Amino acid sequence: MIVVGAGLAGLSAARSLVADGKSVVVLEARDRVAGRNHGGFLSNGVPVELGGQWVGATQDVVLDLIDELGLETFPTYDDGEAITYVDGQRLRYSDETFGLPVEVAVEVGRIWEQIEILASTVDLVQPWASPDAETLDRQTLDGWLTGISDDSIAIRMFRTLVPAIFSAETPELSLLHFLFYVKSGTSLEILAATTGGAQEHRVVGGTHLISERMAAELGERVRLNTVVRDIAQDDDGVVVTFEGGQVSGSHVVVAVPTTLASRFRYSPPLPSARDALTQQMPAGSVIKYHVAYNTPFWREDGLSGFVLGLDSAFGVVLDNSPNDASCGVLVGFIEGAHARTAAEQTADERRAAVIAQLVEYFGPQASEPIEVIEQDWMAEEFTRGCYGGRLGAGVWTQYGRALAAPVGRIHWAGAETSDVWNGYMDGAIRSGRRAAAEIRDSGRADA
Repeated sequence: MIVVGAGLAGLSAARSLVADGKSVVVLEARDRVAGRNHGGFLSNGVPVELGGQWVGATQDVVLDLIDELGLETFPTYDDGEAITYVDGQRLRYSDETFGLPVEVAVEVGRIWEQIEILASTVDLVQPWASPDAETLDRQTLDGWLTGISDDSIAIRMFRTLVPAIFSAETPELSLLHFLFYVKSGTSLEILAATTGGAQEHRVVGGTHLISERMAAELGERVRLNTVVRDIAQDDDGVVVTFEGGQVSGSHVVVAVPTTLASRFRYSPPLPSARDALTQQMPAGSVIKYHVAYNTPFWREDGLSGFVLGLDSAFGVVLDNSPNDASCGVLVGFIEGAHARTAAEQTADERRAAVIAQLVEYFGPQASEPIEVIEQDWMAEEFTRGCYGGRLGAGVWTQYGRALAAPVGRIHWAGAETSDVWNGYMDGAIRSGRRAAAEIRDSGRADA
């Protein structure tokens, strides 16, 4: 068996296949495992997560795996008031209003409830077969928002919240895809929340350790610096060609971001629907920052560190300090259209803009960080964006059937192919196990 990609999905597939007694090789283009999970360190030795980092409520698969691998978690700091920054105003709050005027908060709540109601109707296994799927898929999320509300601040609220989840803008998402994603992650409330939500916990040492421990178990089966170019299949099996050689097996699991899966040359060519799908599932646009200080000074002011900036390029911030608070770390993101604009600036220009925005949020103490780490996921050759792929209007109903369906001996894995916790670490693990089960159940898993 061959697995292409040594992120959570690929390693989970390989681990399951090995448990089934199969011979497995994992081919990874990078010089490391973990894919969109990537660990880094501040100069003081404190680990920080350069990629995906949070785990939380209802993500049972990843939480169980963390425990199985002997790793530990700790809660994301969430005590104190949060901040909404809108029209130059810094609004502090500790309730569910986001600090917004009552009439705006009520409208946000009304829209939120409508989203949850619509999301509950989506079929996770076959989104294209959901009630009114074609109607939902024909429109963008932004078109739907502006059609049900004329409250400009409420709409701006969702236009900020959605990039925080997708690293993409509301006009870039099919309404059906957005609703599918909400239900896949349990609810919009779970997706957005820290305590009790998807951002509830962090892994001690960083989430990349999940992949590293799985890779350690697999040992020499995992080959790094192996850039795959061609995948051929026939009645006898598959041959995967990489720079410098090739390997053969009975099946291959392609566990790379969907948009990158289109870059391999397939023989025979993939079905047109699968090829068309990969052309229409771009990755999100995001630049991630860790801004470190001597202390988490915002806590002394009664702040949790969470900020949602409705007018800001650096619009989402959380407290990412180590559990012992030995220093203070704010993690934040430039996402969606803002990220694409920022990518055209120099790193120094981006850094200055980020710090200036933190000063607006937290005051003069934010002006003197001890360190700033930037991770531009759009610039990563073997990722080309985060957090995950997205589908625009019309794609689910036209091509969605091809997203996870095997093509002969080729099986697809990756967070984008999961029906539960799509786009998240939990979904990536589920997808790898699902691909392995497909091979096991195919009746052709002979090598």
